[in-house]
Amino acid sequence: MFVKPQLETSCFHILCSAKISPPNNIGVSVSVPSLETSKEPINKRRDKNLHQSSYVGVNKKFNRIPKYNSSDKPNSVFHETDLEKRSFERNPVREEGENRRVDARILSKRNIGSRFEDGNANGKVQARCSMKWASYGGCIPLMLQALETVKDLDEALKPWEEKISRKERSIILKEQSSWERALEIFEWFKRKKCYEMNVIHYNIMLRILGKAHKWSNVESLLDEMDIKGIGLINSTYGTLIDVYSKGGLKKEAVRWLERMNERGMEPDEVTMGAVLQMYKKAGEFQQAEEFFKKWSSRESMRGEGTAKTMIGRVKNGSQTHGCLSSYTYNTLIDTYGKAGQLKEVSETFAQMLREGIVPNTVTFNTMIHIYGNNDQLGEVTSLMKKMEELKCPPDTRTYNILIFLHAKHDDINKAASYFTKMKEACLEPDIVSYRTLLYAYSIRHMVSEAEELIAEMDRKDLEIDEYTQSALTRMYIEAGMLEKSWLWFKRFHLAGNMSSEGYSANIDAYGERGHILEAERAFSCCQEGKKLTVLEFNVMIKAYGMGKNYDKACQLFDSMEIHEVAPDKCSYNSLIQILAGADLPHMAKPYLRKMQEAGLVSDCIPYCAVISSFVKLGQLEMAEILYKEMIQFNVEPDVFVFGVLINAFADAGSVKEAISYFDAMRSAGLPANAVIYSSLIKLYTKVGYLKEAQETYQMLKSLKVHPDMYTSNCMIDLYSERSMVRQAEELFENLKKTGDANEFTFAMMLIMYKRNGRFEEATQIAKQMKESGLITALLSYNNVLGLYALDGRFREVVGTFKEMVNSGVQPDDYTFKSLGAVLMKCGVPKRAVNKLELTRKKDAQSGLQAWMSTLSCVAGVDDDEDGDGP
Repeated sequence: MFVKPQLETSCFHILCSAKISPPNNIGVSVSVPSLETSKEPINKRRDKNLHQSSYVGVNKKFNRIPKYNSSDKPNSVFHETDLEKRSFERNPVREEGENRRVDARILSKRNIGSRFEDGNANGKVQARCSMKWASYGGCIPLMLQALETVKDLDEALKPWEEKISRKERSIILKEQSSWERALEIFEWFKRKKCYEMNVIHYNIMLRILGKAHKWSNVESLLDEMDIKGIGLINSTYGTLIDVYSKGGLKKEAVRWLERMNERGMEPDEVTMGAVLQMYKKAGEFQQAEEFFKKWSSRESMRGEGTAKTMIGRVKNGSQTHGCLSSYTYNTLIDTYGKAGQLKEVSETFAQMLREGIVPNTVTFNTMIHIYGNNDQLGEVTSLMKKMEELKCPPDTRTYNILIFLHAKHDDINKAASYFTKMKEACLEPDIVSYRTLLYAYSIRHMVSEAEELIAEMDRKDLEIDEYTQSALTRMYIEAGMLEKSWLWFKRFHLAGNMSSEGYSANIDAYGERGHILEAERAFSCCQEGKKLTVLEFNVMIKAYGMGKNYDKACQLFDSMEIHEVAPDKCSYNSLIQILAGADLPHMAKPYLRKMQEAGLVSDCIPYCAVISSFVKLGQLEMAEILYKEMIQFNVEPDVFVFGVLINAFADAGSVKEAISYFDAMRSAGLPANAVIYSSLIKLYTKVGYLKEAQETYQMLKSLKVHPDMYTSNCMIDLYSERSMVRQAEELFENLKKTGDANEFTFAMMLIMYKRNGRFEEATQIAKQMKESGLITALLSYNNVLGLYALDGRFREVVGTFKEMVNSGVQPDDYTFKSLGAVLMKCGVPKRAVNKLELTRKKDAQSGLQAWMSTLSCVAGVDDDEDGDGP
């Protein structure tokens, strides 16, 4: 079953940054084949090597990589199988006889412009007739050339008027690069009564208009077909499913699939591939698998007992398929890969080999990408060997994937070696190759390697895009080469082609590393080029915030209006969070109100930041005022806002206010979380509300989360105060089992046992604390001293006191009260004890020594003894 990979994410509200993280994966996508009539038999086309091209840029939603353009990011590799575009359509309307094919070399020697001598001063048509046009043969190249050079259709097609066959009409329509021109020619054919436009011609136009997203024209064409009684065939539905899906209108695509099913029409292999692509693009891998199983099962039943080779066999509930095209196998492999089902990927590949379908470069590229992205580089190596065995040489795209994958897995040397191997294989690295490796060098601060690659790109006149440029700026900054980073930035700034996004990325690179002066200079450069947008302001405000230049951040924000740039939500959020995080809520509050007036407050996040800042400063009244203001503006508080307020009043011991916010939260239908329950337990412990604390503790446990150490210690404290020994012991044992029992936990138990006269248990706790190194705080020392003093363990008292002094913990009045009790029990007069106390208060150091000497003498312990014996 296909399962869409799920990534658990948290919602972070961060300052706006122009820095773009590099993509952490590469997609290998298989495109839908042409639904037009094929010129070659399937078995011949299957083995045909087709041209492939590189693309870059990741569509994160569907893990698909679209065509590269100059503004896209580097280090992404795209593999289209439009290389394999094939048609398996059964054409019910046989086209007229094939025009004889003309060898391109012969055509190039002919004066293909002879018919236009009157209209061309040189008597020749410009040599723009492509080799593809020439391969059509007959008059088609001349027709296409005429249509390209002569706007008027009557004039362009006059030599062949009333003689253009159905096949020629199909080719003419398909070869148009502009949908407007194609539609114009289509309408011209219809106006000429001698031309009959059949379903194939309509299919071609539906595809052309669909690719151009001219949906109203598509609908008009379908209505026209209905009026003229031109029935939709298998390939028509396939075309509609394909263009609507690729146009982002999945619901419409599904609707056409449903209509096809309603008519009882079975999809052919090409239409099936279009449906698979639709589900794959939407990330609906389970639906894709179910559709394919149903389709292959029906194909199997139709093929039983006939000479038909398209069969499906069922083994242990799984489908295996014979005589599918390599395109279909590639689609299946890619779909399984995107679903993370590596077992199915392997089985499909094995079935492809068993059926005698020779994998092509696209197959291997897809497989290499899948296994590499799933950290199975051993399988990648095996696939490379398999390519060699099958004499399927890697192409540039193969090497680009390998470079990316090994860089991703931090094997930069291996990535670089594939770049070298590509050259050794007489393959020219493309722009993707260079950018992928260059980015990998930049993030590793491999300056010399990066500069060598840059020099090579400059020699080849290969453009360095803005994404790579900003990554290299960061490289120089992080390598401590600030001056070089500035020269690098200036190179692109002076070229005058840097976009607003490019400037913001460079400003951010400097700002994030605290180079405010350079960030300001880059900002000024952008201002000089009159390219200032809200992006540059946002990253500069962020830079000032990171540099703690809060006044400058406010001044820059205030200057946006002068530059005719309107602050956006990110601008306000950045400044408000900067000021709130710097404990400047009074400065943040006016910007919060401006944000509200601008209608940019869509959630409680900015309010929460300022409320939290007021709470941190102990200004609860201001926090409440802001909360009420938020409610008045119909901004709904979330659990975090309530949690901040509940915890603030819990710390203050304000039961009424804390409970009122808790009740408001529940009235808003928001469930309490562990943090809120813990805050309430802290409050109830502080004011001594045992019953309420117990009820809240049970609600906390009902969340099926393990109560944290602090909350459990609060409950032990309450139980200890009330000598609820059994309940305290139960919690204590649980904390010890989970390893959460800390010094406070042991101290509370010791106090409880001592209070109840259970000196043996208390002594055991003290022993455990010492063995575990949990006697470090004044509270612990005092409790242990008090226990030993009460139990008459005077040697232990002296030993513990020495440890306390040696550890640097300063005794307090409670400490000396316990020590005085020990001295008096040993027969020292109270007057002598008071004298010791007076000496300590006059001179802490000499007084401490006096106490120590007296205790050692009375308890019979030498000064150099530890005094920790039984």
